[in-house]
Amino acid sequence: MKLLRRLLKVQAGLWFVWSVAIGLVPRWVLEDLFGQPVLADYVWVRAAAVMGVVLALLMVLVAQRIDELWWWSWAFALLAVGTATVFALNAMFGVPADSDAWPFWALAVVNGGLGAGLLVGMGVGAKVGRRSGSCVIAG
Repeated sequence: MKLLRRLLKVQAGLWFVWSVAIGLVPRWVLEDLFGQPVLADYVWVRAAAVMGVVLALLMVLVAQRIDELWWWSWAFALLAVGTATVFALNAMFGVPADSDAWPFWALAVVNGGLGAGLLVGMGVGAKVGRRSGSCVIAG
């Protein structure tokens, strides 16, 4: 469970930093840093930033009580794999000609790695729990 706890905290930290950055300075992050086109309105980006901060808080709460709430990790793994898929598909097929694709590839790799790590962490936790009898993850 240590691996799962650490990964959730790392994922929460990344979500928090990313959300605060796009919430406070969305134009700088998206246009200047990531080379994306100008948006007409940034209210949706800021709303997503608020959601990201709340999501990070939930990840930390689950990490603190991972022995009882391990199954919540499935939701975070699905989030990571799902966003990795969306970012990769966008990088392949949806980036406008005047925009950079590297931010989407980077986000796909980071989220895919976190999703895979969470799945491995749940698998390791399941094996340890079955051996020790202290934490039953499956069945």
